Amino acid sequence: MQSPDDGRRPGRAHLRRLLRLARPELGSLALGTLFLGVGSGISLLLPQAIRKIIDDALGPGSGVAAIDDAALWLALLIVVQAAAVALRYALFSTAGERVVARLRAQLFEHLLRQEVAFFDDHRTGELTNRLASDTTVLQSAVSVNVSMALRYAASVIGGVAFLLYTSPRLALLMLAVVPVVALGSVAYGRRVRRLSRSVQDALARASEVAEEALSGIRTVRAFAAEPHEAARYTGRVAESFDLAEKRIRASASFMGVVTFAGYSAAALVLWYGGHLVVEGRMTLGGLTSFLVYTIVVAFALGGLSDLWADFMKATGAAERIFDLLDREPAMADAGGAQPSAVEGRLELQRVRFSYPTRKDVPVLKGIDIAVRPGEVIALVGPSGAGKSTIASLLLRLYDPDEGRILLDGRDLRELSPTWLRRQVGIVAQEPLLFAASVADNIRYGREGASDAEVEAAARAANAHGFIQRFPSGYRTLVGERGVQLSGGQKQRVAIARAMLKDPRLLVLDEATSALDAESEHLVKGALDALMKGRTTLIIAHRLSTVMGADRVLVMDGGTIVQSGAHAALIAEDGLYRRLVERQFASARLTTTAV
Repeated sequence: MQSPDDGRRPGRAHLRRLLRLARPELGSLALGTLFLGVGSGISLLLPQAIRKIIDDALGPGSGVAAIDDAALWLALLIVVQAAAVALRYALFSTAGERVVARLRAQLFEHLLRQEVAFFDDHRTGELTNRLASDTTVLQSAVSVNVSMALRYAASVIGGVAFLLYTSPRLALLMLAVVPVVALGSVAYGRRVRRLSRSVQDALARASEVAEEALSGIRTVRAFAAEPHEAARYTGRVAESFDLAEKRIRASASFMGVVTFAGYSAAALVLWYGGHLVVEGRMTLGGLTSFLVYTIVVAFALGGLSDLWADFMKATGAAERIFDLLDREPAMADAGGAQPSAVEGRLELQRVRFSYPTRKDVPVLKGIDIAVRPGEVIALVGPSGAGKSTIASLLLRLYDPDEGRILLDGRDLRELSPTWLRRQVGIVAQEPLLFAASVADNIRYGREGASDAEVEAAARAANAHGFIQRFPSGYRTLVGERGVQLSGGQKQRVAIARAMLKDPRLLVLDEATSALDAESEHLVKGALDALMKGRTTLIIAHRLSTVMGADRVLVMDGGTIVQSGAHAALIAEDGLYRRLVERQFASARLTTTAV
């Protein structure tokens, strides 16, 4: 049976872990704490100055000089306190910014290390929300809120001490309200933590919808689906609003209880203290200072309850972040052998595979392939046959469920994944270009390449001509996902990137299928140059791409149903011949329509 404390332990553990994030900033935090002590100490001395002014003004033998001296000291204390508060805030806030910056970098780096299957199961909007929104929630918790908590705690402890010193009877009367506030804070904090996590989850779902719609805005616009996407996003936002409203109601109820308790205590103090003043057992200055201390303590207790709620909100966000930080990738991205030379001999031995998110749907069903170094192999077949899956396995984005994939006789699992991916170049049907310059996108193939090397790769990819025609040349920005370039231009930039990488193994995944005839001609010339001397795997439908391959492997339903040279397969009455005939028929229909 679960004990009542069990539900609190995860939250407390996350809270402690949050505070440990601030350890590298101990110097700044220590100095900030010093100024915090100065400011808090002065705030506790201010009521004593007020007491002295009132008693000197109303007491026997009072003089203007004594009042002026007390007022001067009061003004001096206020100036010092203001400076201490400003310095404390600056030091704690700067430390918090550094902590959150490190946390964001650490989380992003950790996300990049996760296996590809993780991203199949987590949407981009959800992960970016963790990086942006959740880390922002933590920022105050590890910096300013810590300083405020220390300040309020000092005010409560010091204030209670002065209350007991001034009038023990009144102090005990006022402190009767503390247990009510403390117990309420604990119960309220638990509820706020649960609601805060729910709110953050709902906001993440809204971010997913927004990211999906904005990244696919051309499709949304093409189908006039703006009202549909707006309604989807509005629904998600409404869901988060409903949860936030519950959190607000809980906060409002608690604030009402705390306010009632605090002012009731102040009223009791004023009533009983008035009796003590009338009976001569307390001075008016003493009662005034006691009331000020009461307000200080009540304000500090209220502040602590608010901070507790903020810490619970931060704990809810921390749970989500630490869940990601604690997740170990199923496929390590480091370690393994790094051979000094690569011949390029590939073997797939009885490879079976299903995607992790669809384990009940087999994609590859016992594939056997042997590729000699420098050989060009074409994979053809209908959509869903498993062609692109083989390319993903060669890059070791996934591991086979059964069987082995060998490079120069060594299982890919024995090799360093990072090293392996440096040996493999890929040109996809829709290459992803980053929102940077043309040169930066080509240089993505080999970090640190010189401008001359970038230009040489572009020339070899038949890309230098159109790049030079841009007003800014190689410094031209290509836009998000390369939207400023045509399909053929994007492909040639991607080929230049692969050339600069200089891989031993090359994967061309439908690299020309979306191009017009002129663009295909230019891209094919660049691909021919890229394939020279490299073991190449071509995934294609177009006959012009397949005909130059040394061998054609025909796939259907996750198996290889035919293998041989183009001419030999055409002579057979099989799937390859039917695919070619359909392509010719489609081409004739297109020509007739034109």
